[in-house]
Amino acid sequence: MINNILAALLFTCAVNDTTITLGDVTVNGQRSRDFQMQTSQSVLQVNRDFLSQNFAGSLMQTLEGIPGVKAMSIGSGQSKPAIRGLGFNRLAVSEDGIKHEGQQWGDDHGLEIDQFAIDRAEIIKGPAALLYGSDAIGGVLSLYTNHLPTKPVEGAVQMFGRSNNEQLGLSAKIGGRSGRFFYRANMTLIDYADYSVTTDSIQYYSYWIRLKDRRLRNTAGTERDGSITVGYAGYRFHTDIRVADNFSKSGFFANAHGLEVRLSDIDYDSSRRDIDLPYQQVNHLKVISHTSWNSDVLTADLSLAYQNNQRKETSEPMSHGYMPQPDGPIERQFNKSTYTGNFWLRLSANQHTLQGGVNTELQHNRRDGWGFIIPDFESTGAGIYLSDRYALSQQLIFNAGVRFDHVRTHIHDYYDWYETPVDGIPTFKQRSADMRKSMNSLTWSAGVNYSTGNWLMKANVGKSFRMPIPKELGTNGVNYHIFRYEQGNPQLDPEESYQLDASIGWGNAKVEILVDPFVNYFPNFIYLNPTARFVEGLQLYHYTQARVIRYGAEAQFTWNIAQDWQLLLQGEYLYARQQSGEKKGYTLPFSTPWSVDAGVKYSFDFHGKGFMKLNAHIVSRQNEIVPPEQPTGGYYTLNFSAGKYISLKSTMLNVALHADNLLNRRFYDHTSYYRLIDVPEPGRNLSLKVGLEF
Repeated sequence: MINNILAALLFTCAVNDTTITLGDVTVNGQRSRDFQMQTSQSVLQVNRDFLSQNFAGSLMQTLEGIPGVKAMSIGSGQSKPAIRGLGFNRLAVSEDGIKHEGQQWGDDHGLEIDQFAIDRAEIIKGPAALLYGSDAIGGVLSLYTNHLPTKPVEGAVQMFGRSNNEQLGLSAKIGGRSGRFFYRANMTLIDYADYSVTTDSIQYYSYWIRLKDRRLRNTAGTERDGSITVGYAGYRFHTDIRVADNFSKSGFFANAHGLEVRLSDIDYDSSRRDIDLPYQQVNHLKVISHTSWNSDVLTADLSLAYQNNQRKETSEPMSHGYMPQPDGPIERQFNKSTYTGNFWLRLSANQHTLQGGVNTELQHNRRDGWGFIIPDFESTGAGIYLSDRYALSQQLIFNAGVRFDHVRTHIHDYYDWYETPVDGIPTFKQRSADMRKSMNSLTWSAGVNYSTGNWLMKANVGKSFRMPIPKELGTNGVNYHIFRYEQGNPQLDPEESYQLDASIGWGNAKVEILVDPFVNYFPNFIYLNPTARFVEGLQLYHYTQARVIRYGAEAQFTWNIAQDWQLLLQGEYLYARQQSGEKKGYTLPFSTPWSVDAGVKYSFDFHGKGFMKLNAHIVSRQNEIVPPEQPTGGYYTLNFSAGKYISLKSTMLNVALHADNLLNRRFYDHTSYYRLIDVPEPGRNLSLKVGLEF
């Protein structure tokens, strides 16, 4: 069954025990309501069909149509997730219950996860520190690869491509089951060229740079992913182990690395598909063991994981300031290992469902290379939580929980490998000081779910926290790829957040309405503050804290005009204001402007289910800025998508087409750092995927 974004979102409004159809999704109303009544938070769930039929290039671009969810483009075929304007280390990404740990602090670092191995995804909009601890202060993107094969042999093969960057890809999966034993294996190969934009030239600090064929030179890349899972699935006992490896190599836009490209001997325009200096190379290894046991009233679950993230950034060795020319091209190199253990128990007793658990994590990160941005560090954390879900009736459910965390971080000192004159004396300048920080945090959450007739209402209030990361505490150097000098602040306090979330939904056979308002207060929000100063030739950004109030809402409206026709409207709004600090009265840097989507959809059943949808995406001008930030103009794009399933005896053929920016309009995304050097968003792009399931 072909999924549609709004239908997937609005299934919270299902109102009876019969099977009803919301757009292209047929769901059982009671099961949909049961899922939404499990938590008082705003939570969305999408399955494999949705991910397949809404393929838009990367995982986050596929999910971007969901109100409140945004893909922050990093300019090299990848993107980072953000929920309600919060991303990076304020958004936890988990895979099969284990928090994904790479170098997620970086603006130009994508998710090291194979999107074609994902079977379903859940999105929690709003804080979820009760279950996930630090980093879940803005929300959670939970990804699952736990589909259980039901046949001796089953699988799928998918071929896909994108026109804008001439992407070509192949993904294959196979699995099988023999008795209670099963296995799964995935493999994905992707190759793409430099991507195109809607301009012939850009401006880098008043220097005009021409683009050949309107392409950002050296933004080509490649990706190779693979995973294998073996396990045992009994009636009460389940255990499996999964080994996954993700490798990617992608170029940095050559002209974004500074004007030094003019001195290079590299012919960046000789090929669209080659990857020259500067480039990034990442390899992420993940081993996850998951074991669970359940009885009629008790469930026990244990997950153990090891992750190793090796990241290398290279560029042509050139002298900068007092730094002499380095011996090699490795500018930065990081090797991060993370050990994770999660254990929880769930007990069902009468009207109560009690759950308690323990989370532990150990991180070890080491740097290398001639360029400095973050210091070496080790971090350990442990949390314990207890929650209760009390069902007063099927229509009225209360839930509450409390959590205690202890986190310790050790940041190492770092001195330049070359001397800098200080008061006329050659000195090895200290970039980062040795420091140790520890924190105890008590967080809590409480909520209520209520349904009556065609209505479903939820509300949740809670407190979350986030430990400052080593980059915020100890960075002190040039970040060429995002055109700024970054300076950490060792005096930062742990970040806290208080949030009230609500969800109100109503629906019948013709109309579905859903509104999700929220209010968020940070006593000590941490952010990179832009200044008018320049250090080592780039604009200085330094980390600071301020009291911040944020509020907003997402809304969706679906009208089933006729049996096969559907009108779709959705929008989102976010307001942020600093209540203290040197930028008091201003918003936060790179704040998301309001946006509206309006679309019409036609569904058909001709030799298999299918749909076609035309959508207009409208984004307002963003005048809410933090000086010396500049406003960004509003824009609109026209987009088209279509999909179809075709049954071929024992196999299923599915085709998905997604067309973005059909009119090839030139526009700038206020949340993209590329707008700082006058680089617009990608031009017209067609994504096509053809898959065969057996």
